[in-house]
Amino acid sequence: MIRLLCMLMEFHELCRVLTADQYRYEAGSGWRDFCRQWLKESGFRFTVVMRLCAFFRSQPLTRYGVYHLCLWKHRRMQVKYGAYIDFSTQIGAGLYLGHLNSIVINTRSKMGENCTLSHGVTLGQTHERSKNPGVPVIGDRVYLGCGAKILGGIHIGDDAVVAPNAVVTKNVQPSAVVGGIPAKILSMEGSHGYVSNIGPAGL
Repeated sequence: MIRLLCMLMEFHELCRVLTADQYRYEAGSGWRDFCRQWLKESGFRFTVVMRLCAFFRSQPLTRYGVYHLCLWKHRRMQVKYGAYIDFSTQIGAGLYLGHLNSIVINTRSKMGENCTLSHGVTLGQTHERSKNPGVPVIGDRVYLGCGAKILGGIHIGDDAVVAPNAVVTKNVQPSAVVGGIPAKILSMEGSHGYVSNIGPAGL
């Protein structure tokens, strides 16, 4: 009984997260909008399959059945789109993948809620010889432009923007807009207007 209750609670959380992901695309909810986004947006399809993999992997009753079907689909989508985001990566609700191509996310990276990833984004690990060894941690409501490279054990603060093709190897403070190689602060205007369709509190 306790195991069933835990599964129901986790399923409720899965639904909340998927609803937040769905809302990021056209500020819609419900089954009709879900089906529309599923048909239109490859990024949304990828996100749904990724979330389902994580959920079914965590459940004893589905770990050796439905999970493997989702994993097979997830691996096929990774190869098809060149988007290597593992289901075990800690990614908050409200993920938006605008163009699902050539995105590479280190499995140990962490990402907050309502983040936007453009095509060509890389979150990569650096090793002991670098100044900041480790993997990136991304805050909430962060916009990562196309071709942005976030490398090493650094933190990208809430509401930050990383401009297209920027290479970031140092911490970025909240609401900073950074660009260039290596990335430097361009302004403190934040991600408002770049990160849109954020769901209401609790979504």
